[in-house]
Amino acid sequence: MKAATAIGVLLAIVSLVVGGIMKGTQPMSLINPAAFVIIIPTVAGCTLAAVGMARFKLIPAMYKRAFSPPELNLAGSVTQLTGFAERARKDGLLALEEEIEGIEDEFTKTGMQLVVDGTDPDLLIEIMEADTRAMHARHKANAETFMKAGQFAPTIGVMGTVVGLVSVLGNLSAPETLGPSIATAFIATLYGIASANLIFLPVGTRLKVLSTEEVESRQLILEGIIAIQAGDNPRIVQQKLLSFLAPAERAEVGEGGGKPNLTAVEGGAAQAA
Repeated sequence: MKAATAIGVLLAIVSLVVGGIMKGTQPMSLINPAAFVIIIPTVAGCTLAAVGMARFKLIPAMYKRAFSPPELNLAGSVTQLTGFAERARKDGLLALEEEIEGIEDEFTKTGMQLVVDGTDPDLLIEIMEADTRAMHARHKANAETFMKAGQFAPTIGVMGTVVGLVSVLGNLSAPETLGPSIATAFIATLYGIASANLIFLPVGTRLKVLSTEEVESRQLILEGIIAIQAGDNPRIVQQKLLSFLAPAERAEVGEGGGKPNLTAVEGGAAQAA
């Protein structure tokens, strides 16, 4: 479900606010522009210092990826690769050149082009695995941006509270204002902890999960490409690839009467940012 991350974050925030209201907290008392100014720009500055400008500039794109990730159609990839295996067995590997332009996924397209070009199997695997490792490293670095922000935010929240308490202790001559002032000071801690655990860490973790899923998708594709290059029977190719799928996804592969499509399957494994 593409909206799962957005739904989860929204549910967590709403639950926190509703729970606070049930305990007698006034919603307006949670709004504190000064605390916001202390937390968000400071967390942003620390994160920028930690990851550098190049990674920092990718934050909007990474939020988009986390909240609206590309769908990986593993069943479609199995059907597509099985179709290529049938075509190769019938007409030879060179016949697959006609299919390459119709492949939407760049990883699959690159692998099939290497097959058609007669690339040595070991070299093909080396090239494809190197590309996957590089992709995974990029994804890991992007996720680390949010994990770093999640580490900084709670501590900066405490710092914001300390700043607020310094002001409170400087005005002990007005005891009637102590309660509200102390409560306001602790809003900074709330903002820091909440932003870390409701936004930054969930998004960073989600990006890691998406990367793992894409690596698994690429492993399926590479396994299929290797089998096609080796001239394996299409049924054997399909059985190999079905082992990567959950039972429900395996049923999807068989829904078309077992007849694989020879053209590119729309919505195949998506390229990563």
